[in-house]
Amino acid sequence: MKIKKLDHIENIVLPSINGENFDTSRLKGKKYLLTFYRFASCPMCSLRINEMINRYDELGDDFAVVGIFHSEISNLKRFMKRHDSPFVMLADKDFKYFSKYDIQRSFARFISTFILRAPRFLRAAFKLYISPTIKGHMDIMPVDILVDEKGKVQDVKYGKDIGDHISIEEIIKFSHS
Repeated sequence: MKIKKLDHIENIVLPSINGENFDTSRLKGKKYLLTFYRFASCPMCSLRINEMINRYDELGDDFAVVGIFHSEISNLKRFMKRHDSPFVMLADKDFKYFSKYDIQRSFARFISTFILRAPRFLRAAFKLYISPTIKGHMDIMPVDILVDEKGKVQDVKYGKDIGDHISIEEIIKFSHS
């Protein structure tokens, strides 16, 4: 089922990099960003996380950021160490929630990223986010979901390529609204 504006996000329960299962019901009463990323060592995902961390202080006080990766938890922990992220990072190794929310896969759109977003990909490369280890689907398109305090979707973006996200400025604005 593709997520639409005003849909209710059901509870998602997955292992987190801090060693426990995280349940999105903990976020009741908070606004949050929920992002479906690709695999743990994804360079474009690492670049996006780095950019979000750099703007963390601009987010609203009671705003949460949750990332879901198609990854085993051990692999996700390994690659998230470099970020020292204040965000919740979850592993969906079985692709359960990716399938449930119709997260798209496209090899053609994966390849198009290197043409459409070449400067961005080079930035990820220069930050040494490229790894020879790929454990998960390479062709997953990201999805960003802005959820309000009542658990209702206020905005959703199904990425057209692996670097296509809701702008950080829009996320900051939503976090303060």
